[in-house]
Amino acid sequence: MLQRNITDTPKASTISPGMQQYMALKAEHPDYLLFYRMGDFYELFFEDAIDAAALLDIALTKRGKLDGEDIPMCGVPAHSADQYLEKLITKGRKVAVCEQLETPEEAKKRGSKSVVKRDVVRIVTPGTLTEDSLLPPTQSNYLASMVARDGAMSLAWVDISTGEFQLCDTTPQQLPADLARLNPSEVLISDALREDNNIAHAFQDSGERITYTPESHQHVVRATERLKQYYGVDALDILGDLSPTGLMACAALLDYIELTQKDTLPRLDVPNKQQAMQGMVIDAATRRNLELIQTLSGGKQGSLLHVIDRCMTAAGGRLLASRLTSPLTDPAEINQRLDATGWMWQANDTRQTARELLRHCPDMERAMARLMMQRGGPRDVLAVQAGLEVATKLRQHFFMLDQQTIPPVLDEVMTRVGEHSAMVTELKRTFKEDPPLLARDGGFIARNYHAALDEFRMLRDESRQ
Repeated sequence: MLQRNITDTPKASTISPGMQQYMALKAEHPDYLLFYRMGDFYELFFEDAIDAAALLDIALTKRGKLDGEDIPMCGVPAHSADQYLEKLITKGRKVAVCEQLETPEEAKKRGSKSVVKRDVVRIVTPGTLTEDSLLPPTQSNYLASMVARDGAMSLAWVDISTGEFQLCDTTPQQLPADLARLNPSEVLISDALREDNNIAHAFQDSGERITYTPESHQHVVRATERLKQYYGVDALDILGDLSPTGLMACAALLDYIELTQKDTLPRLDVPNKQQAMQGMVIDAATRRNLELIQTLSGGKQGSLLHVIDRCMTAAGGRLLASRLTSPLTDPAEINQRLDATGWMWQANDTRQTARELLRHCPDMERAMARLMMQRGGPRDVLAVQAGLEVATKLRQHFFMLDQQTIPPVLDEVMTRVGEHSAMVTELKRTFKEDPPLLARDGGFIARNYHAALDEFRMLRDESRQ
């Protein structure tokens, strides 16, 4: 079978217009498997097809010829693409997803032999996942960035599925413990650090999770302007006192997210700088032997997290895992958390009410992230609605209690929750209770919400009468 370096593009006369389009897009994304949308399937060709067929255990076929040799091809159904993406990501591969940007009918208007316009709309990597089907519900999915310069070092990390954004200053000796605590799905480091033995030692357990980025991106002035642009501010006072390496680590994350999401940036929290000794330092070996969130065999069952996790929401599960991996060291903060926990244990009715309400709270964080990235659907909007409704009821219940007895930390949380009854009412009026998964399927706006839409529906459904 034909194996070709995709940059060795043959003469246009020897290949079809569709294959010319494929090869041009592949040349722009040489480091990724290219999922090329053709109708109801994503097709892969040449070396991509050979690799993907072996990794996914699917049939390798052929489509056409090039220079007299068969072109290897394999494909996966578009409707079940997520399960194949999961397998490829798990095996350390990255995928460029190429979609059709118009229908065949629209293409024909430009000429009978016109090729349907296609382009890569997203690059799927381990650290940039947002789909529920690709992410464990109670586990954060961190994309991290490490920058070292002039004896200083910083580590920044973000979960684009929730918007969490944090960073800390670190050292070569501290870095392995930081990485073990975060367990990032993907780590960005500069090309210039490939041969640094200290860095290599810290990343020895990361394997294929490392992604190297151009050294030219790491400049303090450029990083400062990048962050100002993203947050729409004239000064970075909102970020606090960030070191030059901290600024560059944050900017590197934004650059990579923009690259992989094709300019559709998610909503990210303002970077929160963790102070030195804010959390207990636990080295990688000790962390593994303690089996905090997974056992020595790699499973969750039997770990400390598995034993104590009784959270009612996915977000609560992620927060509990985060707190277990980074125990507090400040006595004042520890006592605040103990006071809140003790109060909830004593307030049995309130605890049961809260648990029953939270039982109906979907994963708002990830639903909001998908909507912000224009990757969400009607059910994500309803997830936000349900979450706001739960939050409003929970807040109302707490404000009916004796405010003098509620611990300050819980009182602060309830105050920040806010009141969302008007928003919930409007969303309920707008959307059907059981909408389709995808917006393109239509039929998710409730009747009596928009008169013109109701009229169009009547003409569609009752025109024969």
